[in-house]
Amino acid sequence: MPIDTQISGHDPVYSLSELNRRIKDSIRETFPEAYWVQAETSDVRIHTSSEHCYLEFIEKNPLTGQLAAKTRGTIWAKTFRMLKPYFEQETGRQFTSGLKVLVKVAVDYHELYGLNLTVLDIDPTYTLGDMARKRMEIIRQLQEDGIFTLNKELELPTLPQRIAVITSPTAAGYEDFLKQITENKAGFPFYIRLFPALMQGEKTEMSIIAALDHIYNNVEHFDAVVIIRGGGSAADLSSFDSYLLAANCAQFPLPVITGIGHERDDTVVDMVAHTRLKTPTAVAEFLIGKMQSTADRLQLLSAGLTTIVSSRLDRNRSTLKNLVGRLPLVATSLLSAYTLSLEGLNNRIKNSTSALLSNKAKDLLLSEQFIKLASPEYILKRGYSLTIKNGNIIKHASELQAGDIIISRFSDGEAESIVKENNG
Repeated sequence: MPIDTQISGHDPVYSLSELNRRIKDSIRETFPEAYWVQAETSDVRIHTSSEHCYLEFIEKNPLTGQLAAKTRGTIWAKTFRMLKPYFEQETGRQFTSGLKVLVKVAVDYHELYGLNLTVLDIDPTYTLGDMARKRMEIIRQLQEDGIFTLNKELELPTLPQRIAVITSPTAAGYEDFLKQITENKAGFPFYIRLFPALMQGEKTEMSIIAALDHIYNNVEHFDAVVIIRGGGSAADLSSFDSYLLAANCAQFPLPVITGIGHERDDTVVDMVAHTRLKTPTAVAEFLIGKMQSTADRLQLLSAGLTTIVSSRLDRNRSTLKNLVGRLPLVATSLLSAYTLSLEGLNNRIKNSTSALLSNKAKDLLLSEQFIKLASPEYILKRGYSLTIKNGNIIKHASELQAGDIIISRFSDGEAESIVKENNG
């Protein structure tokens, strides 16, 4: 009923509490049942002492992303203790802000706190569908960007000894990893450096990216990056389905090996990593196995090389032995060949010398005959004479003058004459 109908001439006039009670009654009459509502969770908070969960349900414009609706929500402790583990087991995600949910709610209105949606039930399959859609969108975007398989294409070093580890320093998985890799039976040496990061919660994504950036600044000192975490709820893995984190891992210049410690489907980070293993211990065994494989291969190559060298030495030893045995025969054969060759050469020299001497003798005889025929004595014997003046042979009449004393030489003597007249 109105508290006063005479105030300022208004009819009727209500107190705020009365109006709120009327609104409450009206809402109860209008919404008497429970309703399934699609919304996104926001500002999820769990009261420490009461364990009630307080949150807001929001709806955004699908085109602009702007807030379109918002209502306060409550999950009472008794209900929350049942719904939270059920939801997280089914979805593998923590019940936190930013989830698309399908919840069954009762519409309540409180005179002091206003409109409230009390959660009675939740359908995890709806959230799974939304998560799967977002996951596929992330995978598709990585593929379209051409980076989905980049890290897998890197070659893991033959001896992966220098390992950068990203994990929480207090994680049990880190201790298991260290124990396994440092106490390996073969005694393989490893250099391990920890780059601390949060491995669950809302800050996981940026914390791991910061660790990757730190490693990148010292990338020449490492062979591979290992991202590990211990066991725990699958709901803690939502950060590993992040596009930004997956893109950083996919494009990292060193092989990334994951051992996040879960049996469910791979996270997106697992998918883009060079090698995905289930647990930190499995990562350590994998690295030890790589070292052992290389050691085995080297041992096999060494054994093969030894066999080849031994076989070749045996063959060379046998060849040398045969040569030593054949050396006298070979030497005798070579000497015989050289002797025959020298005899043949001697005969050829003798024959050549005889032919040369014979030709030279003929040449000398011909020269002798030519000289004899050309000699003055031979010419004089043939009836010719020589005219000599002052010891010189006169060849032309113009060389003589009247009164010159000349000597005429014959084959059997000489006669002196005086030139009376030159008619030449």
